[in-house]
Amino acid sequence: MTNQLTPTLILGIIAVYFLLLIIVSYFTGRKAGNAEFFLAGRKSPWYLVAFGMVGASLSGVTFISIPGVVGADGANKDFSYMQIVFGYVLGYLVIARVLLPLYYRLNLTTIYGYLEQRLGLHAYKTGAAYFLVSRAIGSAFRLYLVAIVLQEFVLGPFGIPFWATVAATIILIWIYTFKGGINTIVYTDTLQTFCMLMAVILTIFAIGNALETDIAGLFKMVQASSYSQVFFFEGGWDDPNNFFKQFISGALITIVMTGLDQDMMQKNLSCRNIGEAQKNMYTFSTVLVFANALFLTLGALLYIYSSSIGLEIPGQTDKLYPMLAMRHLPTFVGVLFVLGLIAAAYSSADSALTALTTSFCVDFLGFEKSEVSEDSKQRTRFFVHIGISFLLFVIIIIFHSIHNEAVISSLFVAAGYTYGPILGLFAFGLMTRREVRSVLVVPVCLAAPVLSYFLDKYSGQLFFGFQFGFLIIALNGLITFLGLWMISWRPVAQS
Repeated sequence: MTNQLTPTLILGIIAVYFLLLIIVSYFTGRKAGNAEFFLAGRKSPWYLVAFGMVGASLSGVTFISIPGVVGADGANKDFSYMQIVFGYVLGYLVIARVLLPLYYRLNLTTIYGYLEQRLGLHAYKTGAAYFLVSRAIGSAFRLYLVAIVLQEFVLGPFGIPFWATVAATIILIWIYTFKGGINTIVYTDTLQTFCMLMAVILTIFAIGNALETDIAGLFKMVQASSYSQVFFFEGGWDDPNNFFKQFISGALITIVMTGLDQDMMQKNLSCRNIGEAQKNMYTFSTVLVFANALFLTLGALLYIYSSSIGLEIPGQTDKLYPMLAMRHLPTFVGVLFVLGLIAAAYSSADSALTALTTSFCVDFLGFEKSEVSEDSKQRTRFFVHIGISFLLFVIIIIFHSIHNEAVISSLFVAAGYTYGPILGLFAFGLMTRREVRSVLVVPVCLAAPVLSYFLDKYSGQLFFGFQFGFLIIALNGLITFLGLWMISWRPVAQS
């Protein structure tokens, strides 16, 4: 089966898709000021936020990688990734019951404002700075992967250089977010989540047609295959797929990378009240479980279909879904793949750009404390938005110049270490009533990721074969917590 998806057709699909996003942004951003840009005037419909957050959580990396990893050996093989997803649900429950009430009670625009009220200025700036670093690198990494696909299949054949491809992808995000911010993203993320899930569902139907079976037959194939194991208890703690390790990691990842991340929480804070924000979180976590199950089902079917046509699995399993969609399945599957990939990448990148702009304006430029006019603030925000966009462009070009996937992946992993100090800061603030020496917070938060890295690197020798895996976030947070305890004291009770 030959796919007739040409670069011209793909370019046309992308053009129509972004035209639709720009139309949405026009209607949602016409009267938007700073209040709408930052928190949509706290009037976002909770059900749209819930559905749109699915797309923001499932990035372009997930869209490509999760189906590919199903048939590979090592971490997250078969359906073991669902163990992490079940951990996500626990994490979202903690966010809904503990963190969201805190953020709403303090009426925060950026969640790091809590750190200033509880632990002082240095903790506040440290938490916000770590968010800026980690989200900038993480978002650039995800956009870099998408830019590579666009370059290879779409713009490269026209002779367009890589830097121009990157510039075009970022400019398009800037165009539909610069005016409305979160007010626009709530609606565009809903559209992008729909496109992503439809791409997966209709690809599954296409594989069913190719294998001459219906949906029930496909699920029976998956169930009978060697890819269907969900729970892994027998491997012990050195097994990267161990249930307890995966489940606990999933809960921690969610609490840290959603509950303590301005990007993910900004949409939650745009809901009308705490009740709607909690309904959003419960609904979102339920939909996310089914969405991940769909991705894993698709992954198993990709391997089953590849085996049926005698196709050799690529060494990099991330390339399996793109290869089948673009070259072996019917043309409409390739169209859906392009739409799904673009939607997955941009639903996380557009909100990241807005969140980075919000954090810089509020946490470092002091918008909420400044007495300058709203017009002046809007002009400043406009230039910050451009500056953050340029920063992402520069980071992606640096990734491309490195031209070493192992190094780039290591940089992405290193960015994840910056969430540990944020976890430690919030945990210390919430779980203790102790005060800290503010000026010593920065060295503690700088030392924790470094110590965590070396403990993780030599964990096999130090801990009898135990590998931290995703639990490195917990270790990082614990080291930060202990460091803060060492520079703290119990306040004297007032008589």
